[in-house]
Amino acid sequence: MDPWGVFFLCLCFMTAQSETMEASQEPLHWMKKLERMVRSRSSISLPGLIRDLECSLLNASFGGSNLTLQTPNIQALIFKLGCNFAGLSLNSTTMKRVPQAWVPHAMQFPAELTQDACRTRPRELRLICIYFFTDHFFQNTNSSLLNNYVLGAQLGRGHVNNLRDPVNISFWHNRSLEGYTATCVFWKEGASKDYWGAWSSEGCRTEQPSPSQVLCRCNHLSYFAVLMQLSPAPIPEELLAPLTYISLVGCSISMVASLLTLLLHFQARQQGDSITRIHMNLHASVLLLNVTFLLSPSLALPSTSETAACKALAAIMHFALLSCLTWMAIEGFNLYLLLGRVYNIYIHRYLLKLCAVGWGVPALLVLLLLVTQHSVYGPHTIPLSNSQGNDTAFRNVSICWVRDPWVHNILVMGYGGLTSVFNLVVLVWALRLLHQLRAREEVQSPRACRDSVTVLGLTMLLGTTWALAFFSFGVFLLPQLFLFTTFNSLYGFFLFLWFCSQRYHAEAEAEAEMEAFSSSQTMK
Repeated sequence: MDPWGVFFLCLCFMTAQSETMEASQEPLHWMKKLERMVRSRSSISLPGLIRDLECSLLNASFGGSNLTLQTPNIQALIFKLGCNFAGLSLNSTTMKRVPQAWVPHAMQFPAELTQDACRTRPRELRLICIYFFTDHFFQNTNSSLLNNYVLGAQLGRGHVNNLRDPVNISFWHNRSLEGYTATCVFWKEGASKDYWGAWSSEGCRTEQPSPSQVLCRCNHLSYFAVLMQLSPAPIPEELLAPLTYISLVGCSISMVASLLTLLLHFQARQQGDSITRIHMNLHASVLLLNVTFLLSPSLALPSTSETAACKALAAIMHFALLSCLTWMAIEGFNLYLLLGRVYNIYIHRYLLKLCAVGWGVPALLVLLLLVTQHSVYGPHTIPLSNSQGNDTAFRNVSICWVRDPWVHNILVMGYGGLTSVFNLVVLVWALRLLHQLRAREEVQSPRACRDSVTVLGLTMLLGTTWALAFFSFGVFLLPQLFLFTTFNSLYGFFLFLWFCSQRYHAEAEAEAEMEAFSSSQTMK
């Protein structure tokens, strides 16, 4: 070959190599651009830049079967896959160019990953994995991510959904995660009005093989992370079955009892005074709370946990709980009026004003949360622990409930705490007042004795057993779980017994008055 031919071949080779290097360097250009946004704390055009990075990774030219690109906060991996794909496991501990300061992570892809793509278009496929070691690109003011890691994967330009064998994503932490609730989530674009997406747990199952590891099993590809929030100590898994049984039986009995009480009340010819109507409103709120509580676990299953039904049920259950607590406080307030202002308790449109407070205030609070923070309701994770030999395994169960810890602390625990304190003060004051009344009498009258029994019965009516919720720590945890579950699941039944006793006493008094009137007429 003449010298000009050799020169021409060398020139073509160098040109082709230059184009290949330029093509492989384009993703690095987008990664560095995203890095500058991290340093400047800017969030302008984030979705477009991330999609440009994905596109450049899918189009990158490189030799061999894989390529790894690295910047301080982003790592990108590209793999060439064929239709004979048998699965792929990635582990940060075996990867090169991973700083030691990073906490380990891993992803495992099943062989099923390429089946649909190869069935429609048999060709070489590209699998890209993008690891963000900062949450800057996926900010959510209501969440805290484990290690601030976001691990993403994409197969070609299509979408991979409904995998029978899930993608396994493992996150480790350098400390124990006990005391926290971990929830596996993925980034769902368009799910937020304020940002370009929001975290969702749909299609993902959370497991904790050890106190420092979270395993996410998801049936699709996306960007994955682990949401963390402070939680009570994990509940022993062996207690789940008895507590569930107690709740199911107790709430079912209470639901039937409350419904029967309401039917008996509405079938009566006389609808009773304001006291009876207050009791009926309390029964209605307890009935609604029991119904929503029994439906909650079934709607929090992984296949339906992110549907509108779960969020709506969580909002209704929160409203029912707030209404129940409010009507308990109203019962305490009404008891104070009866015992403290015996001859001056007339209030214009008294019952209407009480209904505005008992139903209106909770409805206003829930609607305000839905308008300002629509993601506050949804699947709420309850941590469970299972001791096996010398190891302790962790897993979670979910119900449709309040997800935000601040809302739970203020509008559940705080609201319930104020109600319990108020009613306890009223109950102690009422007992002291009746004790003074009996002390002034030389002989205890049947009226005074009946009043004592009545006030003791009000112990349950005023919901004092709900104060047990504040003893869920240390040695009190297990007794509190069973006592709280038993007493409060049967709360509607106890109210039914109170209703029956009051009705019996009212009929007995009416019969005694009728006999006394008949006797006086006979003597005349």
